[in-house]
Amino acid sequence: MDVVDWLLDSDPAVRWQVLRDLTNASPGEVQAERNRIATHGWGARLLALQGADGQWDGGTYWPEHDDDPDGQPWTATTYSLLLLRDFGLNPESPAARHAVRQVRDNSRWEEGNQPFFEGETEPCINGMTLALGSYFSENVDALAGRLAREQLDDGGWNCEAERGSTRSSFHTTICVLEGLLEHERAGGGTAELRKARRLGEEYLLERRLLRRKSTTELISRDWLQFSFPTRWYYDVFRGLDYFRSAGGAADERLEEAAEVVRSKQQPDGTWLLENTHPGKVHFELEVGDGQSSRWNTLRALRVLRWYEVH
Repeated sequence: MDVVDWLLDSDPAVRWQVLRDLTNASPGEVQAERNRIATHGWGARLLALQGADGQWDGGTYWPEHDDDPDGQPWTATTYSLLLLRDFGLNPESPAARHAVRQVRDNSRWEEGNQPFFEGETEPCINGMTLALGSYFSENVDALAGRLAREQLDDGGWNCEAERGSTRSSFHTTICVLEGLLEHERAGGGTAELRKARRLGEEYLLERRLLRRKSTTELISRDWLQFSFPTRWYYDVFRGLDYFRSAGGAADERLEEAAEVVRSKQQPDGTWLLENTHPGKVHFELEVGDGQSSRWNTLRALRVLRWYEVH
């Protein structure tokens, strides 16, 4: 099968990224497909689920009725906006501006009743909020500065720091790094924040994205399984995709992670969905674990193109 044709036979959220990253489509063609996210398919469906209270499922981080026995629910406002960002919803579109304005005016954190774009206390959640605010053109400068001040001595971040932890977490660190990168792209790249991001990157690189610095043993076999959406979870694929997104030359310490991605390609040229994080969702994006995944195939093809060129 022609993998690119298979990828293009999909939702606008996938199609526009395939056109941009894997074909020779013109900028106009790419933009036209991207604009369809707000009115067709998954993007339009998710936008329509925003409630009259400006939130998704009645909550900022937790749904109003948290009754899912299978895992953390993914239907509240934070993860709904993260999915729209993954889709690539044009942040300047009327649909995006309306949705984000409703969140800004109405959504408050369950932890302390703070307005959404002020963030809350945990750096993993604040990293995601920083990415969302930066992507959707909200002022999150104060949140970025807070995250820089909360960086631990080893270069990363940990949501357990307020409870005494002095060792960083891959899960928290990747969320913060993605937020800092998005903020930098939006014009928030101060010297302090760039330094924090470089130190966070070095935390991952020193561990080759998957190994303990002290013993070089594999930290978690779960990190070799690829999910989408990634939610707040780290895996090797997500770490490598962060460095692709940051651009520039590929560090040699990424080679083992790149080989993990290469090794997962199936005989038909696709990659599988392997580790869906359980919990309530608005609707399914793909067939399920063990099946060929358009999202993971798109992500793998472009991360390997970047790595092998750089």
